[in-house]
Amino acid sequence: MSRHTAPYRADIVGSFLRPDSIKHARQQFAEGAIDAQTLRAVEDEAILQVVQHQCDCGLNVVTDGEFRRAWWHFDFFDGLQGVERYDSDKGIQFNGVQTKAHGVRVIGKLGFGSHPMLNDFRYLKSISGDAQPKMTIPSPSVLHFRGGRKDIDATVYPDLADYFDDLATTWRDAIRAFYDAGCRYLQLDDTVWAYLCSDEQRQQVRERGDNPDELAKIYARVLNKALEGKPDDLTIGLHVCRGNFRSTWISSGGYEPVAQVLFGSVNVDAFFLEYDNDRSGDFAPLRFVRPGHQQVVLGLITTKNGELENPEGVKARLAEAAQYVAKAQICLSPQCGFASTEEGNSLTEAQQWQKVRLVTEIAADVW
Repeated sequence: MSRHTAPYRADIVGSFLRPDSIKHARQQFAEGAIDAQTLRAVEDEAILQVVQHQCDCGLNVVTDGEFRRAWWHFDFFDGLQGVERYDSDKGIQFNGVQTKAHGVRVIGKLGFGSHPMLNDFRYLKSISGDAQPKMTIPSPSVLHFRGGRKDIDATVYPDLADYFDDLATTWRDAIRAFYDAGCRYLQLDDTVWAYLCSDEQRQQVRERGDNPDELAKIYARVLNKALEGKPDDLTIGLHVCRGNFRSTWISSGGYEPVAQVLFGSVNVDAFFLEYDNDRSGDFAPLRFVRPGHQQVVLGLITTKNGELENPEGVKARLAEAAQYVAKAQICLSPQCGFASTEEGNSLTEAQQWQKVRLVTEIAADVW
């Protein structure tokens, strides 16, 4: 039952709380007190330390903590061809709090090009030692969902079918580029599938003129087209997130509305699924996960607060999930990253690492 390839029985979603050294350096950079090269040197050192922390906790997989980013998604979109970031009227509304007011729109033909995050991965790989370096990027559906038609220039893409074709091709090129840079474990972070599980979000989709069930089918096709030709030795996971900003959230609802399309047809190697509270629903939708190599990485350890879960309770939930999908296809991770944005969640760094150790300890006991 042990796994020596990704995803691992004890895995992670990717982001970690930004250390003070990075917060201070970013402020200095914004004020013009240091240059980009100096900032990057500070980031390099902090990433070296966060990789060591992950290894010390017993993980076989490491990320760079997303330390070079302010957002889990916008920083990646900024590096794509045809995409422009802009200051929006308001931020993204979470439960009781709103993000900074940023948005992205498509103003030209989409393309991956020579993306700056390729060098970010190369650095991570160079310092990962015996651990597996994992790269995290947003899923293609995220670029479309929030703005929809209004954030796609109609003179560039009068027909959205052409846009979705280019969206898939751009991510397929991204997958190949990261593979060529040495990446063998790539994670696509996706809030959209969780939004399509939320009655409130589904109604908002209808009000703007889209059909949530049709969108699910479109996004599944885009993902599968992006995955065409994926090398056999590259593991790709899809993390489904309900929103993670300063310990708050956006969507509620179990996976049932999208389970058949998502689990039954999307050809990723692993699904990272949030299951840390009642908002996530029960495990019954896992019955649609296809038997075989696909893994389900259950996010049973919350990153939204520092209170440690009861290990026996987590083991009981793993056993419950095994009623719907084979135990051999189950892994364990925190429910999300600890800092999907640079602000981070409401817990300390010490509590963060206690959570990671809890994941590795439980996984060692169960498998």
